[in-house]
Amino acid sequence: MARIKLNILNMKDFLETINACTGRIFMHDPDDGEVDIRKEGQVQNRLWNRYFQNRKSLKLVLEISDPGDYMKIVSWYAGDC
Repeated sequence: MARIKLNILNMKDFLETINACTGRIFMHDPDDGEVDIRKEGQVQNRLWNRYFQNRKSLKLVLEISDPGDYMKIVSWYAGDC
């Protein structure tokens, strides 16, 4: 598994990228521990709330199980900056 730290500034595109992944994408959350965020509506709603509370910015630590998914996320992140 690959671990990555991100600062999300575009939540909509981030979640579209995450939901297009095929493997599990774990978020490290101090309250919930490790949570799979791919296609998990309740978890993604909580992310949206935190994103807006932080003035449209959200720092996340992800563990990505599939190397192809890792490349999708890194490519999206590099293109979004």
